[in-house]
Amino acid sequence: MDLSSHAKINLSLKVNYKNKNNLHEIQSYFCLIDLADKIKIKKIKNKKDKISFKGTFSKLVNKSDNSILNVFRLLRKLGLISNFYSVTVIKNIPVFAGLGGGAANVATILKYLFKRTINGSLLNQVENRVGSDLKLFFYNQGFVQNLGLITNIEKNYKLFFLLIQPRVKCSTKKIYAKVKNYSKKKTFEKNRIKTKSKFINHLSKSSNDLQSIVEKKYPIIKELLINIRNEKGCYFSRMTGSGSVCYGLFDNEIKAKKALNNLKIKYPKFWLTLAKTV
Repeated sequence: MDLSSHAKINLSLKVNYKNKNNLHEIQSYFCLIDLADKIKIKKIKNKKDKISFKGTFSKLVNKSDNSILNVFRLLRKLGLISNFYSVTVIKNIPVFAGLGGGAANVATILKYLFKRTINGSLLNQVENRVGSDLKLFFYNQGFVQNLGLITNIEKNYKLFFLLIQPRVKCSTKKIYAKVKNYSKKKTFEKNRIKTKSKFINHLSKSSNDLQSIVEKKYPIIKELLINIRNEKGCYFSRMTGSGSVCYGLFDNEIKAKKALNNLKIKYPKFWLTLAKTV
């Protein structure tokens, strides 16, 4: 079976406080994009899973200790699966990027194994193994009200992005450890996203609370975001998650492509691509 495992973009990210489990509670608008890892999965007769990674970013994945292996072990421990699997992941999503590639891979495999009928208890247990991003990959567009509650955005707005990753690897744990100030928690207001123009206007007034931390550590991030924002047709530029991928939200695909060509000349050694919502 061939599966597509889509990346996510945090359209905004507010860090509210640390909860009793010592995890940072966040609020975030997010969307899945057409940038995706490709996963080939099949049952095998062996008594050991065979997990392999190929593609551009495969060298950065731990082959002996990764999210997919850990989840298979958990599912067997819980008695939910008995088979063993061969899984090949073509890594098109950058690693240490804020795009949630590892969690996306696990969510995609869970949906394949359980035909989307996954209860909340299992999701919570898997989430403890792979990170709090996991639930995001069961929605195309949504709003994280807190770590336990996601509101689906029923209108899937077509959004166009330019993505750039400099030669920087961001550790989510280390970036969150530097958070000193917290944003006030806000209630989800549906009327602010009734139309695409309202949604974009609302997003443009928001921010990513982790961005200033990463900019201080890696000044190239700030430079990139300024240069993206100055391109014609860009509504705003922002960092996704804890970085290091920077993106611009553009008026249309043509303007995003022109910006891509311009920035490829400025940053020939960086990873750049276009993406749109799924």
